Amino acid sequence: MKKGILMLLVVFFASCKPKQVFVDTKTPTNASVADTAITSGKVIQKHYSNKSDYTTLYIRASAKYKHDDDSQSVSAEIKIKKDEQILVSIRVLGITMAKALITPKEVKYYEKLNGTYFEGDYFKLSQWLGTDLDYQKVQNMLTGNPIDDLSKGNYSFAETDKFYKLNAKEGTDEKSFFFEAEHFLLKKQEIMQPEKERTFEVNYPNFQELASLFLPAKLNINAFQKKGKTTINIDYNSATFNEELSFPYSVPEGYDRIFIE
Repeated sequence: MKKGILMLLVVFFASCKPKQVFVDTKTPTNASVADTAITSGKVIQKHYSNKSDYTTLYIRASAKYKHDDDSQSVSAEIKIKKDEQILVSIRVLGITMAKALITPKEVKYYEKLNGTYFEGDYFKLSQWLGTDLDYQKVQNMLTGNPIDDLSKGNYSFAETDKFYKLNAKEGTDEKSFFFEAEHFLLKKQEIMQPEKERTFEVNYPNFQELASLFLPAKLNINAFQKKGKTTINIDYNSATFNEELSFPYSVPEGYDRIFIE
């Protein structure tokens, strides 16, 4: 139960009311792309040409978590101040059960069920959760962008029946990114680490266009490890951009600090 809440906390991590207009993403075979000479560089350029400027982002979401026999359904409030901090509040039946504050330097969270809190860097947390994390990866994942800066890497290119695929290998590890052919939005990202016997993937079934910005409408996350499979499905119910947001965080009195070994 405790680890389930933590997984949800880490993953969640001019103003405009959202329009529920979902992007009709196209495949390479039926895309009307003027220049058919698609390369990895062109996919990267077209993806990053999508407008992504914002100062703050406020999301109300619902999520379902499942690992073996442990499953939970919660609601969440996600506040992002771009490149600076992410505040996530997890609620069950309207009651705040956990809260996390994520910054580029550290992760803080507390959870009400066991009366515990954590403060530390990403290294120990990544080891415990079974996937490498940092602030930028979490922020990118939540906003429908590749966890890595693709402009700084070398990627092979392939065209599948459904997507444009970029692939990179780092030793035995492999990273793959899949894009649709109309707006070059990210449809799936996958990290395979065979030596550690783990795979982490995020799927984006559809997007919504809000104030000329594309934001995921849903995230499906799967983490495969020797100890089992973890699934997290997140629905973004509403979102607003560029509002004045507060990021209140304080550990309730009497909570016990935990350390990840």
